[in-house]
Amino acid sequence: MGLAPFRPEPHILGKLRWVLGGAAGMKLVDWGDFLLHGLPWVGLLGYGIWYLKRNKKA
Repeated sequence: MGLAPFRPEPHILGKLRWVLGGAAGMKLVDWGDFLLHGLPWVGLLGYGIWYLKRNKKA
């Protein structure tokens, strides 16, 4: 769901481009939208790091 909607581009990419471009005109709802679409990616990255560290010790 972090990519939805897919057309014309994944939503999180548009928001990320907006933030990296200076976030001019972003409102609170846009920041919330950015966080909600970004959380699955942050969770996936965190889980991947945890999983790799856990298996390295075993």
